Amino acid sequence: MTGYSYTNLGRLFLRLFVGIMLIQFGVRQIAHFWTLAPGFHSVCGLSPEWSLGILIGIEIVCSIFIMFGFLTRLMTLPPFIAMICAEYFLLHDRLSEASYLLTWHSEGYLPIMFLGIYFFILLVGPGKISVDYFLSLHLIHSADKSEDEELEEV
Repeated sequence: MTGYSYTNLGRLFLRLFVGIMLIQFGVRQIAHFWTLAPGFHSVCGLSPEWSLGILIGIEIVCSIFIMFGFLTRLMTLPPFIAMICAEYFLLHDRLSEASYLLTWHSEGYLPIMFLGIYFFILLVGPGKISVDYFLSLHLIHSADKSEDEELEEV
């Protein structure tokens, strides 16, 4: 039972939390796609519709992978980049305001919160309650090694 310590439960909770939070943004954007698309920023020369569609795909697909803990570190990169872009566009529209005039409830803080969570997940990984961990155990045991032997090699 030591493999499922509080740190692993904490990582599971954080993955589920950030996944659910980002999926609900994606679902809202699907529901209001045609009202959001004309005012959406175009990214990398794509049309606003394509940019919004790619963002929705990132939000939903990457969130599902992160919640299950499958390819977790790889799946944190697209939302991380999307949040950097979101923060840029939010602050770019407010260049006339000084950054210290942003209040705590400004929309510029939400991408920064997501950036912090994704950076943490990128650093610490998914934990032992994840598909990644169970796949690594399967690969270790299929090579007729124990977990301790594999850790010694590293």
